[in-house]
Amino acid sequence: MLRIRGTVGDLPVDLTLELDDGDWARLGAQLQAAPVPTAPTVAPVKQTDDLWQKAQDLLRKAGQLSGLELLDQLEGLAGDAASGKRLLVRLRHSANVKVASGGDTPLYRWVEA
Repeated sequence: MLRIRGTVGDLPVDLTLELDDGDWARLGAQLQAAPVPTAPTVAPVKQTDDLWQKAQDLLRKAGQLSGLELLDQLEGLAGDAASGKRLLVRLRHSANVKVASGGDTPLYRWVEA
C-alpha cells in the first residue's frame, strides 16, 4: 500500500494505492529502465562575462542601433534567440545605455556613465 497526502491547488488530497507484488515488480522495472534526467548545462562564468563584454562592445562601436537590429546582432553573437534576448534586456538596464522611443522599435544608444 502507498499513501499520498498533500494538496492540489487549494484542494486537500489523501490517496491510497494498493499494489500487489506484480505491480511493485513492474513499477520497479519501470524505474530502473527510465533514463535519469541530467542537470542542464550552465555556461561558465568566464564565457558569460566575455559574451556580455562583446555585447557592450557591439553597441559601443555602433553608437546607436534600433532594437530589432541590436537583437539580431546579439542573437548572432550569443548563438541563439533566448541568449540574445537576455543580453538585450541586460543592455536595456545598463547605466551605459539609453533607450529612446524610435517609432516601431526602441533605439539603443551607448553613453558613457
